[in-house]
Amino acid sequence: MKLKGTEILLKMLEEENVEIMFGYPGGAVLDIYDQIYKSNMKHILVRHEQGAVHAADGYARATGKVGVCLVTSGPGATNTVTGIATANMDSIPLVVFTGQVPTGLIGNDAFQECDITGITRPCSKHNFLVRNIEDLASTIKEAFHIARSGRPGPVLVDLPKNVMAASTEYDPAAVRIRNHEVSYKPSPKKIANFFEMLQKAKKPLIMTGGGVILGRASEQLTQFARQYRIPVTGTLMGLGSFPGRDPLWLGMLGMHGTYYANMAISHCDLLCAVGARFDDRVTGTIETFAPNAKIIQVDIDPSSINRNVTVDLPIVGDTKAVLSDMITYFDEHNYAYENEERNQWLGQIAEWKESVPLTYCQNGNVIKPQFVIETLYKLTKGEAIITTEVGQNQMWTAQFFHFDKPNTFVSSGGLGTMGYGLPAAIGVKCAFPDKHVVDIAGDGSIQMNIQELATAAQYKINVKIVLLNNGYLGMVRQWQELFYEKRYSFTDMTYAPDFVKLAEAFGIVGLRAEKPEEVEAVLKQGLSLDQPVLMDFRVSREECVYPMVHPGDSISNMSLGSRETVN
Repeated sequence: MKLKGTEILLKMLEEENVEIMFGYPGGAVLDIYDQIYKSNMKHILVRHEQGAVHAADGYARATGKVGVCLVTSGPGATNTVTGIATANMDSIPLVVFTGQVPTGLIGNDAFQECDITGITRPCSKHNFLVRNIEDLASTIKEAFHIARSGRPGPVLVDLPKNVMAASTEYDPAAVRIRNHEVSYKPSPKKIANFFEMLQKAKKPLIMTGGGVILGRASEQLTQFARQYRIPVTGTLMGLGSFPGRDPLWLGMLGMHGTYYANMAISHCDLLCAVGARFDDRVTGTIETFAPNAKIIQVDIDPSSINRNVTVDLPIVGDTKAVLSDMITYFDEHNYAYENEERNQWLGQIAEWKESVPLTYCQNGNVIKPQFVIETLYKLTKGEAIITTEVGQNQMWTAQFFHFDKPNTFVSSGGLGTMGYGLPAAIGVKCAFPDKHVVDIAGDGSIQMNIQELATAAQYKINVKIVLLNNGYLGMVRQWQELFYEKRYSFTDMTYAPDFVKLAEAFGIVGLRAEKPEEVEAVLKQGLSLDQPVLMDFRVSREECVYPMVHPGDSISNMSLGSRETVN
């Protein structure tokens, strides 16, 4: 069967069970878009190429599938770079198709030409430039395999216009990729070593990261922790990997982690990090991180082990496989965890929770942002899928919305990409049209991709935006307050649009709350409407995120705002 390149692309997407793609057309991909027009492929037209990648990213995080987007050459391709870097930092499986000028013009500075494979090499898992039509099918198949296998990540496929217009014989049974077989099964000896270390430990602690969610290992992690009464803390990317309302859960650790999580890290004698890479926002000063603990690190990526923190027992393997083998081994060897030392350790953690709970002061006639998030959690019963922008809104969400299930917290962690939340929410809602999908946003971050409100309106994608509007670039302002003597250099955002009117101009509903007693009514109304809604909450302007570990300090040394610094 002889097919054109455009036809082969659509056939391969069908083979990969791609349900939806996000994109923006242009000259170099007109042939592809004409083929999409004639196909059954569901395509969402975004308003900016960065939005296409973030939407595909949100779709991937919520479903565990590979997200797909398509853009044109030159500026269309370069506009994807932030989204690709965002996905790469958080190990999100994407395939990004970019148009390219004909192969004969590559290197000639042709109109809308750029070396997108060169540009994205440092921020993608892999990329391809398809120079021959005969290589197209196998390249696409390999791109999807690379994106989803091992430690996932974004893969870019650059498609020259003449290659897509050419024809070749296509036999799906003949499409082959190179042998990528890698064993992610943990060594039995490593599992035995883990067992020995845990037997000796008096104060064990599990630290869960995004690798548990990516590895679909939340069920095994929860079973292991509950069965052996081991407390659990998590990184930002690990939220939802362990039930947020479980008594063993300590919340997020690190710069804006809970007091009791950071104290548990600082006093444990065995720390098992599962699918976490010890980011600097988690560890604080490395020399003082978990100073009394033997450290075990479980990760599918060998390059992530010992990169930031030197560990005592490295275990390279798939998180689900490792945890499953651990459960089996521990059962077979009758691990004895019921003892006075474990009771004392859990009692100490309970004391920390009681003495310094995660709280805030809601008084006067000003809306506190934490109150908005708590009310949202109450009204949705925690069943919503939450995306966030980046900044204070993100940290308050991590602290005050309790994520009980994996793939329900969708946020840019490693890169910290402002403008991520709205397009990501669109991608999530496309995957789960029957679930509440809420973007918790700040007024600075939301403006970076606010044009995607038009996408939501056009396709009736029923996302909700909870806008915590403080008239500042909130997190930057907080740092200026704490470290720059309140010199608020270019962080005042009071010159801003009327977000309610702007929402209406885009064709969606705009609501506003200015007093605490209005919060619940606005949320109820917004959640009840079967259309996209932006809810503008005018919150306390100079509210800070606490606890906070100052840069370069130990995570055991936390500023608690109205309280004195505690360590």
